Amino acid sequence: MTQATKFIATAFAAMLLLAGLSACQKPEGPAERAGKSIDEATQKAGQEIEKAGQKIQDAAHEAKK
Repeated sequence: MTQATKFIATAFAAMLLLAGLSACQKPEGPAERAGKSIDEATQKAGQEIEKAGQKIQDAAHEAKK
């Protein structure tokens, strides 16, 4: 076998292994869905807090003028 053939065979075997492992993944349960929902809510709240902080800073800069 040539070097290229060995490389292709190894890459193909690795792809099959990865495809097989990804098929074994369990569906997410209610706790994982709740956790994701909490993460999203926390992220949105953080963004809103940042916006409010920016508005406060802008108002302070305007008050100094």
